[in-house]
Amino acid sequence: MDYLYHPFTSRRHTVFAKNGIVATSQPLAAQVGVEIMRSGGNAIDAAIATAAALTVVEPTGNGIGGDAFALVWTKGKLHGLNASGRSSQAISAEKIKGLGYDKMPTYGAIPVTVPGVPAAWAEVSRKYGKLSLSKTLEPAIRLAEEGFPLTPILGKLWRAAYEKFKAMSDENQKDEETFAAWFETFAPKNRPPKIGEIWTAPGHADTLRKIGETDAREFYEGELAEKIVSTVQKHGGFLEKDDLSNYKVKWVDPISTNYRGYDVWEIPPNGQGMVALMAMNIHQASGCAPVYGDVETLHQQIEAMKLAFTDGKKFITEESHMQISVEDLLSDEYAKERAGHIGDEAILPEPYNPPKGGTVYLATADDEGNMVSFIQSNYMGFGSGVVVPGTGIALQNRGADFSLIPEDANYLEPGKLSYNTIIPGFVTKNGNAVGPFGVMGGYMQPQGHFQVVSNTVDYALNPQAALDQPRWQWVGGKTVHVEPDFPNHLAQALQRKGHDIHIMTDSGTFGRGQIIWRDSETGVLQAGTESRTDGSIAVW
Repeated sequence: MDYLYHPFTSRRHTVFAKNGIVATSQPLAAQVGVEIMRSGGNAIDAAIATAAALTVVEPTGNGIGGDAFALVWTKGKLHGLNASGRSSQAISAEKIKGLGYDKMPTYGAIPVTVPGVPAAWAEVSRKYGKLSLSKTLEPAIRLAEEGFPLTPILGKLWRAAYEKFKAMSDENQKDEETFAAWFETFAPKNRPPKIGEIWTAPGHADTLRKIGETDAREFYEGELAEKIVSTVQKHGGFLEKDDLSNYKVKWVDPISTNYRGYDVWEIPPNGQGMVALMAMNIHQASGCAPVYGDVETLHQQIEAMKLAFTDGKKFITEESHMQISVEDLLSDEYAKERAGHIGDEAILPEPYNPPKGGTVYLATADDEGNMVSFIQSNYMGFGSGVVVPGTGIALQNRGADFSLIPEDANYLEPGKLSYNTIIPGFVTKNGNAVGPFGVMGGYMQPQGHFQVVSNTVDYALNPQAALDQPRWQWVGGKTVHVEPDFPNHLAQALQRKGHDIHIMTDSGTFGRGQIIWRDSETGVLQAGTESRTDGSIAVW
């Protein structure tokens, strides 16, 4: 039986709930969130519990050794958390060049940065949770110890990761040594687990237990920290004990733009959420009145996204290192100037000249009014391929996005935050929460945010339909990928406008999202989940 064979169109409906709701990419993780709410926790506790469970049931997209960001709505206010990790104080561009690299390596120990996930759980729990961190991690520990059957997309991605690391190991003895603990942890039978096969992770369970019992201090200061540093340094990385013990997450003021009467919120740089806001601003400044199923609307949106992304990649890094301010990039003047470059034909975008002067996503909500938009990632699937033996900790490779060119905003420096792809989103209207949303998937994320917001605001699509709408993805130059079920007449019309359209055979690169909206009159919660992954919604 082929669990990835779907010859017929499948339809999902929006899910409604009164007391609580959790939407994420794995059914068991969604159930964990509701379990915690039923046990006396709020939506914040549920988000932590779900996030921890996702490290167990979806290691292909996130893990204990990754980064996290969160938008937390509580008591009528939105709070932002940046739990991305810094480069080591011991690393530098000169050292990497001295090792023979002309750009940052993608895998291995060199691009490993400080993991922020455990610190994010502990901090959000401390500030806004009702239960102890130890209590909220109990269901994830149980899943790791008792095991669970692999879901279809999870199995597909796991096999792809296995084949990638196997090919690299077969070609290079150094990679074979670097990835040995990955194979021992995630392919102990000398193969990836199959769809439907029971998977257990006892080492992962032990690590989660230690994190819960110590409010994550064990991860940054104790034996786990020592094991992490020892593993990274063994394989040629630069992480040191002080990098972990000195790490602190940061509460930040979310940034926003008003899109046709709705305020859309993102985490400020070093995250790329600003790219989505810039695209929305440019699109509005173009004067295009969105029409559903209209090629001119699609063309204008693609061009706006193209311009915003080109500038985002040039300027976004840790905010204190940016060459232009967030305020300038979100200004009306910037939007109008960039919109002026949009014509009837697809363009090759050039970066803006300023005036002188991967991932898993989850959303939760409860009947107290709390709502959380939470995202965490190891980047590029399992991350660096470096695993701390016996712990279940797969370390991220977020440092791969650093540049070795001194003129670049994202130039590698000691103790610096790199450009980060993972972004949680949130929508408000007239100061009231509409709800959390997100679309995970590398550089698709701001493009997914833009399309989901447009589907909701411009076309009044319900949460499920807003996610199901076939997507486009700009990948560079004039090249645009579209999903297999993207309307062919629109693809042909975009081609005539100069876009290089590629119809993909698979939807795996077009993002995987979740939405929860609250009815402002009744308080009823409504949610949609992603058909492109093993998405599920649990309600109470």
